[in-house]
Amino acid sequence: MTNAQRLAREAAEAAELRAYQTHPDVIALRIERVRRQVDRMCWSGVVLGLAFTMTNVQAFAAAGVRPWSVPWLAAWVLDPTVSLVLLAILRAEQVTARYQVATGPWVRRAKWFTLAATYVMNTWTSFAASSASAIVLHSVPPLVVFVAVEAITDLRDKLTEAVTRAGRVNAGDQPAAEPAPRRAFADYLADARTAWTPGTEITPAWIREVTTCSRGLSSRLAKALAAERGAP
Repeated sequence: MTNAQRLAREAAEAAELRAYQTHPDVIALRIERVRRQVDRMCWSGVVLGLAFTMTNVQAFAAAGVRPWSVPWLAAWVLDPTVSLVLLAILRAEQVTARYQVATGPWVRRAKWFTLAATYVMNTWTSFAASSASAIVLHSVPPLVVFVAVEAITDLRDKLTEAVTRAGRVNAGDQPAAEPAPRRAFADYLADARTAWTPGTEITPAWIREVTTCSRGLSSRLAKALAAERGAP
């Protein structure tokens, strides 16, 4: 095989590979995998942050109450009440952002109110004691949750936009090449039969030249064609 023929075969293989890599369905599948990873990490951070604030909110609500009394136990319900509302909003936004559906102003107000309530109850005691270290300690988790819930919505919207933009690029004036159909052994063998002429030596190299098949498949094709033509 000459250098030009080898380069032509490599170019054909590269074009076929690129056609699959730039296909909108392949891109969408890759983005969906990234979306799942982003969701898992963000949800883990949000849940851990809310879990950290639960004890501080309980201490705020149960201040001056005898431990294990009914008011003390009821104080544990306060933080989950606020957190469950926030998590419900985030779960709904997970779907609306995926399909780029805008939500009303009350959704964002409810989200900000629950986050603000969590922050105030979590840091009230620290501000009352004028402890800078305690304020920083109890401010970081709620603020991280606040930033995360705002960022995750925008990230989902941009990931959906990336899928849509990939589809538009492939449907534009210069669309990406469509993936070539997978060829079977019989297809390559038929091409080799057509190219063969009496006196032609059937070798794997000649098979690759006339069919552009892979190196591993060329040996099998050469053997099959030689058996048909009665060649050694």
